[in-house]
This record gives sequence, structure tokens and C-alpha cells, in this order.
Amino acid sequence: MAGTIDDMKPVRDRVTAPPTFQPSHPLITRWRPATFDDVDSVLPLMQAIDSADHPNYVLTREELEEEFGYSFVDLATDSLIGFTADGVPVALGLVVMPPLQETLVRCFLYGGVHPNHRGRGIGRELLVWQRTRAEQRFAASDKRLPAWTMASADARAPQSERLLRHAGFEAVRYFAGLERDLADPIELVDPSENVRIVPFTDALSGKALIARTDSFRDHWGSQPMSDEQWQAWLDGTFRADISFLAVVDGNADEGGEREGSAGEEVVGFVLCQVNEDDWETQGFSGAYIGMVGTTRAHRGRRIAPALLSRTLAACAAQGWQRVTLDVDSASPTGALGLYTRMGFVQTNSETSLVRVY
Repeated sequence: MAGTIDDMKPVRDRVTAPPTFQPSHPLITRWRPATFDDVDSVLPLMQAIDSADHPNYVLTREELEEEFGYSFVDLATDSLIGFTADGVPVALGLVVMPPLQETLVRCFLYGGVHPNHRGRGIGRELLVWQRTRAEQRFAASDKRLPAWTMASADARAPQSERLLRHAGFEAVRYFAGLERDLADPIELVDPSENVRIVPFTDALSGKALIARTDSFRDHWGSQPMSDEQWQAWLDGTFRADISFLAVVDGNADEGGEREGSAGEEVVGFVLCQVNEDDWETQGFSGAYIGMVGTTRAHRGRRIAPALLSRTLAACAAQGWQRVTLDVDSASPTGALGLYTRMGFVQTNSETSLVRVY
């Protein structure tokens, strides 16, 4: 989708900063940046958007505070709220450029328009503002890397994909939403010799992040998580009691020696989230598997199925009904096939759309 990194000019030399765009719409009497104090008024807006577009996962207050509170998000320039004449927020745009950029500079577009105010052109105005702000962020980057503005559209909200395509975004990847019925038999899988499956603990959190960085390097569009992002994720709806890690002794790897290692090394993980507020709208109780991975040097050792089987068993023991996850349909690790073999079935899909610079 772009030239090689070796001959690539810095992003700032490929993108000219456009002038700040000021949206205009007859139904919106005021546009202004968000502040952290807007969390209480914006949360109902975002939850209304989520309930209409993807009712199985609705934004929590903690997640909104996380997005508003990141050190790399400047709400004064990276956010915009649209208010009606009675002072009610009906549109929110947020542009987020995560800090760690090893192979790709990304700007994510979040937000939307209240379902009761759609189809009137507010979303088009908001998207122009978001795209303009993303290009301003790119124009300040000296990284010699591809630059992508990224957004997603759930299959249950086809109007979102149409809007993004009309704005020049290209649909480049498809993610399958999968569910696993916990009433079906669960067969525990053992990993290969010298690999142990252990519960997630705070003591292993840092090593789990290292494993996440390594295992996600070949995932489409992925970049490392910063310590701040990692901790925010763990502080949200994460549940350690149904999350598991695969570990090996740090001084040995399949019978060989590993230089510079000490203690346990995390080589795989299944990390889960639980938001009981979602259960009513999604129609069942259960957990969401937010991260699955095996470090590249340890693939082919039955680590992922071993971890998944224990998570499924732990969730079934809670008396829950289903476990869900999302997977890249074209994952190079063959993840979709693994999940299908373990009893997951597809129930939904999501499109990832990109503008390349």
C-alpha cells in the first residue's frame, strides 16, 4: 500500500498540513473541543451510538475516561463536540495518534453522530474535520514510515462504511466476530513439553506486554502498546481470573539455551474482558477475549489452544453462556481456523478502512 521504508520520505514531506476545518451545519449551533469534564454528557451520546451500531459492546465510562485522559491526546486540538440549540451533544469526533510507531504511523478516528440526528449531513462535516486533523498530525511527523488514517465500520452499521468510502477511505481488511457456546463440551489442550499454563498475575504483567509486542508484530496494522496504553487496558474491564499465560523457563527454549534470560518468560497469552452491562443488549452472559497471542519463536507448540481451552473452562465454571472475540479474517497465523476448530462460529463482521499517505 506504500513504498519501502528505506526510500520513504518523512511523513511531514509527504503531507501538507491543511488549514483547520470548522464544521458548519444548521442543526448544530456550537462546535467546540471536548474537555475531561464532558465525560458525563458525552457518555450517553457514545452509548446511544454503540447501542445502534454494535449493541454487543457498548462504551463504558472507564473506557471514555481512558480515551480522554491519554497523555498523547490533546483534547483541545484532537476532539470536537457538536451541540444542538438546547445544549445537548449529538456529535463527537476524536483523532488519536498512538505514541509507539515502529513500522507505521497511525491516526484512529473515533466518535459519531447520535442515531436520532443521522442522515442529515452532520457526519460528513465531522468526518472532514477528523480527516483534516489527522493530516495536521501527519504533517508534524518526521517518521520515515507509511502513514494511515484508520477507521472501522460494523456490518450492522452499513451507513458508516458508506460515509467513509465516500470520504476516500478504502476497505482493506475484514474482521470476523466469533462466539463460542459454553454449553458445548470443552476439551482441555496441553501445550508441548516445558511450557506451563499459569493464571495472569501482576508480577508477570510486564513480561506479558513484551510477549504481546513480539506476537503482534506480524498482525495487520498493529504497533507496540505503550506502558500507558497497556496499564489503561488492564485497568478497564480486564478480568485476571479468566486470563492465562504460557510460560517457559527463561534459561531454556525447547532444550536449548537462551542468552540473557532469567526466571519465567511469557510466550503466550489469552486476556479477557467482562462488561456485565453488555449482557442485556447482546442477549447472553459471558466474556470477551481481547488479546490472544504466541511469541513467534514458540508457535507450533499448542500454546494458543491450551490457553483458549482453559479460558473457556474458566468462563463455563462462572456459569456464563458464551465467549466472544474478533479475528482478522486474513490473519497470517491461521487464527481463524484455530478458533473454528475450537467451536467458535462467526456471528458478525467489521470492516477496517484506511486512507494511505
